[in-house]
Amino acid sequence: MLKTTIIGASGYTGAELALMIFKHPHLSLAGLYVSENSLDKGKAISELYGSLKGIVDDVLQPLSDVTQVAKESDVVLLATAHEVSHDLAATFLENDCVVFDLSGAFRVQQEGFYSEYYGFEHKHEAWLDKAVYGLAEWNAEAITQAQLVAVPGCYPTASQLALKPLVEFDLLDKNQWPVINATSGVTGAGRKANLASSFCEVSLQPYGVFTHRHQPEIAAHLGCDVIFTPHLGNFKRGILATITTKLTKGVTEKEIQHAFDKSYGQAAAVRLLGNEMPKIQSVEKTPFCDIGWKVQGEHLIVVSAIDNLLKGASSQAMQCINIRFGFPMLTSLI
Repeated sequence: MLKTTIIGASGYTGAELALMIFKHPHLSLAGLYVSENSLDKGKAISELYGSLKGIVDDVLQPLSDVTQVAKESDVVLLATAHEVSHDLAATFLENDCVVFDLSGAFRVQQEGFYSEYYGFEHKHEAWLDKAVYGLAEWNAEAITQAQLVAVPGCYPTASQLALKPLVEFDLLDKNQWPVINATSGVTGAGRKANLASSFCEVSLQPYGVFTHRHQPEIAAHLGCDVIFTPHLGNFKRGILATITTKLTKGVTEKEIQHAFDKSYGQAAAVRLLGNEMPKIQSVEKTPFCDIGWKVQGEHLIVVSAIDNLLKGASSQAMQCINIRFGFPMLTSLI
């Protein structure tokens, strides 16, 4: 059994991960940790999430001795803020833990990226260079050898899974950038109370127009410039991304179908719907990404739907764990 520790366990993603570890036949829960000043320290995680009562009743412990926790862990999941992951990861890695970071701290290997988009200077460039981007369906071979996996977030996952087959098979006219309009439920903003993301205050609206940090992340890993506009929706969980693209002259519907089939025909967590349009209701509380598309002339609209807390965070991290250690892809997820 791999001793598996969650740092930042009190959040929505941490709770999902705790349940997945409990259900996993090859993982054991070594500890649930929160910051030393967290109001949740000393509480059982099942006090915060009643659905875990009698299943995972472990107490949330303050992270006071990082090195000691590292010595007691084989696998570490960082469900923490970007700056926190940046500061903690090196200690776990230097103690031979395999780290799966769900923050953005190790996702993009691009000079000046973190100072511009995250507001801090990256001080662990050697680990940043070694980090493998954890888009499970596309980077499985590299993940099998990785000590540090940077798990993509919800918007980049929904966007890239929809677009990557088209880019890889060279079907897009890149002179017209793909336009991604994506809407997330309020759980994407995290558990911490905030008036702007309060369910009663939220009205469907865009945010981060032309400034959102996920735009350069998507473009960097896609190898294609995009326009990305996120929206906050007044629903709990899920993401729907509607993407408008222009095809290279002469591309046929058959070629599009072929690209998606070749990319995802054997993919356990991607469901191809063809001309049927995905919807959030079909993917919430599942590890799946549903993808549908329609063509008119030289334009193609691709739509993807995921659960932002699962395929957009915790279940993708678990897919990466399963890939890394040779377990079946959807172990503990369905």
